[in-house]
Amino acid sequence: MVNALMNLTDSGLAPDSYVLLGWATCYLQREGEMEALGVIEPVPSAYLETLLQGIPTAYRQVWGTTVEQALTMDLGQWVLAEEQADQPLPQRCADFEQRVLAAARTYQSRPATAEVIPVGTVRADLNYSTDKKRILNPKNKVSRTDNVKQHKYTHQVL
Repeated sequence: MVNALMNLTDSGLAPDSYVLLGWATCYLQREGEMEALGVIEPVPSAYLETLLQGIPTAYRQVWGTTVEQALTMDLGQWVLAEEQADQPLPQRCADFEQRVLAAARTYQSRPATAEVIPVGTVRADLNYSTDKKRILNPKNKVSRTDNVKQHKYTHQVL
């Protein structure tokens, strides 16, 4: 966490800069089976507008916080709502610190979006859906049908 706070001072952001965090349901694919996993990740300002329009999302809930609170957050103190008590505690996403700083910069350029979900406010009335699963470790299988036919003059100078 000390390294993350040092990155904060290098980024030019104030410790009280706004950032939105979300609890997303993602999946790991293991031996053909999907395993659900809770992930805490920062939400950029452009995606916040999509969430508010009611588009289906993998986010269970989002909450406004500051960059400093996000970087020093202890997931062991996470308080679960009663309907989520059977869920395992979420974990931080990959590159959490860098993504928090990047998302906070999006709110710097669009301060009005930070007023939608103020610091300390949790919003869970999202259109939560896992129909389109977010797979964290996808395996890309390339086949011959993926090849694109090119024009015979594509690689020639005319």
